[in-house]
Amino acid sequence: MLIVAFAAFGSSQLQAQGPAINTPNYRTAIGLRAGGTSGLTIKHFMGNGNAIEGIIGAWPNALSVTGLYEWHVPQPNASGLKWYYGIGAHATFYNDRYYYYREGRNGRPYRYYRYVGNGAGIGIDGILGLEYKIPPIPFAISLDLKPFVEFNTNQNIYMAFDPGLGIKFTF
Repeated sequence: MLIVAFAAFGSSQLQAQGPAINTPNYRTAIGLRAGGTSGLTIKHFMGNGNAIEGIIGAWPNALSVTGLYEWHVPQPNASGLKWYYGIGAHATFYNDRYYYYREGRNGRPYRYYRYVGNGAGIGIDGILGLEYKIPPIPFAISLDLKPFVEFNTNQNIYMAFDPGLGIKFTF
């Protein structure tokens, strides 16, 4: 359903403005991010190099929603290349299952179920990256680090650098 909403938003924007071709800049982009947090991403520039970005991340047993506020700094000698940095927050919802293996009869291992837990977490995120808008086509690629600290309902604290590679359709 969320993918349908992104597609509808993207097609309405595309009809209104057209794709960002032959230009180093764009207003909005929709794409994918692969890395620690992998999933759908949408970025929208508000002016003066400031952008907001949303990421819907998916793992085998979890789903996350991240919101970031970013500052983009264009490189004067490289058209379409920008450094960016920012801050934001995320929420994670998960269903964990831990399996433990033991040796059974005749030395053959068997699996038994040990723990099931549902939970949620909230966290603080930062982001530092490099993005290149490819001028002849309406695509941008990015490479970033998105460090975060997360506090969850199982009384655990998680921290990670969360590197990512992104590709976005620009318009």
